[in-house]
Amino acid sequence: MAGSGGEQVVRTRTRLATLLAEASTGALGAAGGRVAGVYLRSGTPGLLRLAVLAGLPGPLFRPWWRLHVGRPFPVADAYRLGVQVVLPNAAETVRRYPQFAAGLPFPFGSVHVPVPGGSEPLGVLTVLRPAVADTADELLDPELLARLAEGLGAELLALADGNAGAVVWDGEPLCVRPPASRPAQTVVARFDWDPESCAVRADERLHGLLGIRPGDVVGSDEALADAVAPHDAHRILAALRDTAAGKPPAVPLCLRGRDGTPRLLHLWPAAGEGPVERVGGVVFEPGPAASAEGAADLLPQGVFCMDRVGLIVYANQAAARLAGREREWLLGRPLWEAMPWLTGPPYDDHLRGALLATEPVHFHVRRPAGDRAEPGAGDWLAVSVHPGEDLLTCTLVPASRMDTSAQPVVEEHVPEDTAAADHSMAPLYRPIALAIALTDAVTARQVSAVVMQELLPAFGGRRLAIYLLQERHLYLAWETGFPQGFLAPFEGIGLDARVPGVETLTTGRPLFFESMQQIASAYPGIPLDADEGARAFLPLIASGRPVGSCILGFEGQRSFSTEERTVLTALAGLIAHAMERAQRYDSEAALARGLQQALLPRRLSAHPQVETAGRYLPGTQGMDVGGDWYDVVEAGDGLALVIGDVQGHGVQAAATMGQLRSAVRAFALGDRPPDEVMSGTNHLLIDLDPGQFASCCYLRLDPATGRARIARAGHPPPLLRPPGGPTGVLDIPGGVVLGVDPQAQYPVTELVLEPDAILALYTDGLVERPGADIDDGITALRLALNRAGAAAGRRGGRSLAGVADRLTATARHAADRPDDVALLLAARRSAPPSHR
Repeated sequence: MAGSGGEQVVRTRTRLATLLAEASTGALGAAGGRVAGVYLRSGTPGLLRLAVLAGLPGPLFRPWWRLHVGRPFPVADAYRLGVQVVLPNAAETVRRYPQFAAGLPFPFGSVHVPVPGGSEPLGVLTVLRPAVADTADELLDPELLARLAEGLGAELLALADGNAGAVVWDGEPLCVRPPASRPAQTVVARFDWDPESCAVRADERLHGLLGIRPGDVVGSDEALADAVAPHDAHRILAALRDTAAGKPPAVPLCLRGRDGTPRLLHLWPAAGEGPVERVGGVVFEPGPAASAEGAADLLPQGVFCMDRVGLIVYANQAAARLAGREREWLLGRPLWEAMPWLTGPPYDDHLRGALLATEPVHFHVRRPAGDRAEPGAGDWLAVSVHPGEDLLTCTLVPASRMDTSAQPVVEEHVPEDTAAADHSMAPLYRPIALAIALTDAVTARQVSAVVMQELLPAFGGRRLAIYLLQERHLYLAWETGFPQGFLAPFEGIGLDARVPGVETLTTGRPLFFESMQQIASAYPGIPLDADEGARAFLPLIASGRPVGSCILGFEGQRSFSTEERTVLTALAGLIAHAMERAQRYDSEAALARGLQQALLPRRLSAHPQVETAGRYLPGTQGMDVGGDWYDVVEAGDGLALVIGDVQGHGVQAAATMGQLRSAVRAFALGDRPPDEVMSGTNHLLIDLDPGQFASCCYLRLDPATGRARIARAGHPPPLLRPPGGPTGVLDIPGGVVLGVDPQAQYPVTELVLEPDAILALYTDGLVERPGADIDDGITALRLALNRAGAAAGRRGGRSLAGVADRLTATARHAADRPDDVALLLAARRSAPPSHR
C-alpha cells in the first residue's frame, strides 16, 4: 500500500499500522483475549503474513508468522471459507486442528474472524484467550468481533483507494503492547514466624495488605493463614511447618485472598537467636507494584517482571545476581537478550502458556556457565511464572534451595551464535507438527508440499528438491527455489554416480555443507546452483529400505548445530515413511480409478439431434471408490438420460451402483415409462438388501419433438437453460430415495426441451459445500451454467463438452473437501448434422 510520494507512503504506512494496532487491541476486549493479531494477504499467492501482534512477544510467535491458506489451521479456514472459527478450549482445538494444537501444547482458546474485502477476505483477525468450558460460548459476542473485522476491512479498502489487491503485508509483524488494565497498587509485605511460640511479627505493609489496623497484632500462625488466604489456610500452615524443618517449598505458593485476589507466599528458613530457627516470609500480589516501589527487593529469591512484549521492566538484586548482569543493564532489554538461557524450547512454550493462561507455570532451567566464575553459573534454577493482565512476574530459586531428591533432569540449553540464532531453536518444535501434517498427505506431491511448507520455514531454507528411487535411478518428484533447468541433468541419475544426492542414499548418512566451496572441494567439477549458500543432503530411508533423497538449500553460509543435524535426520525418516506410503497410495489410486472407469459407460448413446456430455470426478482416496453414476441409453426412438448416487463409498457402494446401472439400462432399453423405471429399480434395491439407499433422476427424451418426461427419487432437481437464458431450476415433484419404501410412488413431469436448450443433471457433490446450504450451491451452479451456456449458444462458441469441463472445474475449485461429482448435460439441436 503506497502513495504517490515519499511523504504519502510514510503517512499511509503509519495509518496502516495504527488501524491494525487499534483492531488488535479492540479485539482483546471484545473476545476476552490475552493475545490478538491480524493476518493479511502477502505478495506471495496463497500465503498469509502476520501484520500485527498484540500481547505476545514477536519471537515467541515466530513459527506462525506465515501461514499457507491451504493448511489445516483455523486462520486458514477462516480466510478460505469466509466464516468465523471459534475454538473454546484445548479439547476442541486438538479435535479440529491437531497440527495447530501440536505447535502450542498448552490449554487455550481462540477466535478467528475473516476481514471482508470484496470477493475474498483481506485477512483474518485472530484472538487467543484463556480456555473456557464448552458451555461458556455465550461469553463471546461474535457479532461484536464481526463488526470490528468489517470496520477494519472498510478502513483498509479506503486506505488503498478501493483496490483490494493493494492490501498486502510482506514484512515482519508489528508488536504492540496492550493498554494497561489498571493502575499500580502497593502489594508487598514481609513477616517472621517463630515455630516454637507460633508468634508472627509483621511489618506495616502486611497490615495494609490484609486490612489490619497498624496497632493490631496478627497473632498466631493460624490467624496469619486465615488473613492471607482463608480457603488455603491448611496449605500455608503445612508450608510453615515444612520450612521450619528445613524443607521450604521449591516454588512460591499461589493463593487467593478472601475476595479472590491472587497472592504469592514465599517462605525460607532464617537463623534465630536460639536453637530454634525462625521462618521468614513475604506476601505479595503480582503486578506493577512489585516494580513500581521496589518492594520485591525484600525477597531472597530472584524476582523480575516482563511486560507483554517481552521487555524486562523490573528486576531485584537477587535476579540480577542470578542472571550474572547488572540490574540497570537488564531493565528495558528483551528477555531473549537479557537471559538467553531462559528462552528457546521448551522454555518458549512455558512463557507462551503463561501469557495465555490464568494459572502459574513452573519449570526448571540450568543457567550455562560463562567465561567468568559468575554467581549461579552452571546452577539449576526453579522458575515460576505468574501471569497477570499487564505483566508476567517471574521468580528464580537457586538449586541449593531445592529438595535434592527432586533434582530436574533437563538437557542443558546452550545458546548458539548470533548468525544461527534465528533458526537453531525452531526445528525442535517441528517433528510433531510435521508428523501430524504428513498424516494428511496421501500423494507424493502432497508430501512434498507439506515438507516445503513445514520444514523449510523452520530452518530458514529457500530451496528444496526431493528425489525418489525407481529401478536404481533417482527421479525428481518436487523442486522449489532452484534456478530453472538446473536440476534437469540429474534426472534419472544412477546409483553409481558420485554426487552428494546419490551418496547420501547409498551410504545412509546425511551430508551437511556449510558453504558452496565445501561442496566444490568434496566433488570437483560438480555444477553448483549458486556461489554462496549452504546445503543439506538427507537420505530418505524407511524401515531399512531406500526411498530417495532430500536436498535443502540455504541462501547464505551457515553452520548446522548438533541439534539441527539430529532433528533433520529424524525428519528425513518421517518424510521417507510418508513417501513410501504415498507410493503405495498412488498404486492403489490407479487401481481404484481403473475400477471406477470400468463401472462407468465407455461411451454415451448418440442421436443426430441431441448432443450429450458427461463428467465424473472422484472425490475419494485410495481404494475408497464412490457410487455416483450417469448414463445415456437408447429407449425406442428416443434417448433415456439417467444419473444416480449410491449412499456411501467403498466396494459395496460401487457394486450397488453397478447393479442399479444395469437395472436402469434394462428398463430403458425396454422403453418403460419413467415412473415404472423408478419403481422397478426401487424394488430391485430393496430385494438386494445391501443396507444402502440411492438417489436417482431419470429422463426420457423424444429428440424429434423435444418432449421430455422426468421422474425423480430424492435427487437434486435438474437445471434448464433455454436458448435465450436465464437458467432455472426445474420444479419437479419426486418420491423418496430408492431402497427405502416398497410402496413409494414416483410422479412423472412433462416438459419440452426447446432447440439449443441445455439440460443439466448432477449429483450433490457438485453443489454441496461444508458449512453452507445446498440451495446456495445449486444457485452457484445455475449462475455458472448460465454463463457457460451463453458462450455455447454463440456460433463457433464452446461445445457442450467444454461447458461440462467448465462446470466441473469450477465446482472442484470452490469445494473445500469435494465429494464425488457426476454431471450429465444434454442439448437438443433442431437441425440434423448435415445442415449444421
